Amino acid sequence: MGQGLWRLPPRQQQQLQEELADRLTDQGGGGGRNEQGRDAGQRRPPQHCYGPDIYHLLRTRRGGKEQHGFIDLEMLPPELGITILSYLNATDLCLAGCVWQDLGNDEYLWQGLCKSTWGHCSIYNRRLPAGFSYRRLYLQLDEGSLTFNANPQEGISYFMSKGILVDHPTELAKFIFYTRRLNWKMLRIYLDERRDVLDELVTLHNFSNQFLPNALRDFFRHIHAPEERGEYLETLITKFSHRFCTCNPGLVRELGLSPDAVYVLCYSLILLSIDLTSPHVKNKMSKREFIRNTRRAAHNVSDDFVGHLYDNIYLIGHVAA
Repeated sequence: MGQGLWRLPPRQQQQLQEELADRLTDQGGGGGRNEQGRDAGQRRPPQHCYGPDIYHLLRTRRGGKEQHGFIDLEMLPPELGITILSYLNATDLCLAGCVWQDLGNDEYLWQGLCKSTWGHCSIYNRRLPAGFSYRRLYLQLDEGSLTFNANPQEGISYFMSKGILVDHPTELAKFIFYTRRLNWKMLRIYLDERRDVLDELVTLHNFSNQFLPNALRDFFRHIHAPEERGEYLETLITKFSHRFCTCNPGLVRELGLSPDAVYVLCYSLILLSIDLTSPHVKNKMSKREFIRNTRRAAHNVSDDFVGHLYDNIYLIGHVAA
């Protein structure tokens, strides 16, 4: 991430290296130049590198002085500092706040960390009381997520008791959709019990102009498919089929699709994914066999469209991996 932030074209890299060398030489005083004698007017050619050296950038910002120990995050660009902190858990962040006290007391930093990890909370849309602390909120969100990953019902109850969430299916669905700290197995248990939240979660997906297998992959990235076939998997595919048709009315008219036809195609894609990716299946299904089997169940779908479905699974992989 840090290298990506500092990546520049080669010409700008060389120019920046020369400027840094000049600045460090000037800050070192004139003594070094006098010792060089007749070579004083000559500048040492810059050393070529694949990117600007962050060490030299930090040393320049510190006035050319050496500093041992941890690098002060305040010397780094804000984007790089926040990226580093986003990989720490709540305990490590509190310890980091003791080292970098200015950052530890920066409410804007804690607000960014809260919203980058838990993208939607009901409390974000309220008028915050006096003395509200995003640092305290971060610790509560982390505690609630850990509780949810052990017991989903207790985790949601914890969020509600702290005023972070309200008991409404739309709010709960948005919280789940924009959060990346929830265990997918516990989430599957919770959604199986709260079908009203599942309905709202499905409507948050936008499958417009997406190829069917890619849309199904995107769907299963947010709502993980069960490991075994059953009523819950049928419910997921049924809800996905209706949502896909709603998001693509033009494609539905052009190809003659319907929610029932999409449902059949989704099951065919899941079975094909297992067939092509499982090491236990030695005789893989051919493209011709997939087209023949699928056309028996979905009569209105063209051979070309079904063939493209096969190619997608063959090249990209499982739709529910």
